[in-house]
Amino acid sequence: MSIIADHISYVYSEGTAYEHYALKDVSVKIDDGEFVGIIGHTGSGKSTLIQHFNGLLKATSGTIYYNGKDIYDPDYVLKDLRTHVGLVFQYPEYQLFESTVLEDVKFGPRNQGISKLEVDMRAFEAIKKVGLPDDIYDASPFELSGGQKRRVAIAGVLAMHPDVIILDEPTAGLDPAGRDEILGELKKLHESGMTVVLVSHSMEDVAEYADRIIVIDEGRIQYSGTPAEVFKNIDKLEKMGLAVPQVTYAMRALRESGIPVSAEATTIKEAEVEILRALRSKGKI
Repeated sequence: MSIIADHISYVYSEGTAYEHYALKDVSVKIDDGEFVGIIGHTGSGKSTLIQHFNGLLKATSGTIYYNGKDIYDPDYVLKDLRTHVGLVFQYPEYQLFESTVLEDVKFGPRNQGISKLEVDMRAFEAIKKVGLPDDIYDASPFELSGGQKRRVAIAGVLAMHPDVIILDEPTAGLDPAGRDEILGELKKLHESGMTVVLVSHSMEDVAEYADRIIVIDEGRIQYSGTPAEVFKNIDKLEKMGLAVPQVTYAMRALRESGIPVSAEATTIKEAEVEILRALRSKGKI
């Protein structure tokens, strides 16, 4: 199962004085089972791109394929696509609208034409999966904290049993504990076989969790590769208004001071392994 964007461009307010290209001839493939991080400065085109993946936006030119099928084909059922490819918005209140948490999570599967029993089972399972407490079922989703709202929004998508889940800044505004909990849940989903696409401003988060990172700048894909492959381009990323993980900066500083470490470590664990290796090579330990 894969998502392919084939030379897509997207123009906002086409034909007006406010015409603006958000995406310019973008081609990218998301493979089955990947954990992909998408980064770029504000306005780079990240959110516009992911809204094409499940058909919320239609490309001005180019095509999106899901499992080899053109989603713009007149006979293609977009409702089916959105069952398989779930999207969680940056602001969860945009997709919360029922009177209780339980009813909100039930909304998606209820519209899939499955039995009431199956809807209930999926909803309870999804709420448990995102770590929400039992006493929250009857609470209003609008009275919850920001982190809880995000969990409810994620649960609502998970209850539809998608093959792919796409999240736009799911940890924005959360405290460190809340961020780690959300990312921990995403890691479990990925380990269970789900394809995960994470849009984030946190270089540390995508370095820690993503198998591959896609960098977008001014509506074009500039890099696509492993965290080490992408974050070695420190100077070019900084020109785009981006940074690299703090660990990578620290490793570069160590190397420039004469310590023979690789400057490509992107996580604390990788840095620890590399520093120990360098110390052993010098007979320090």
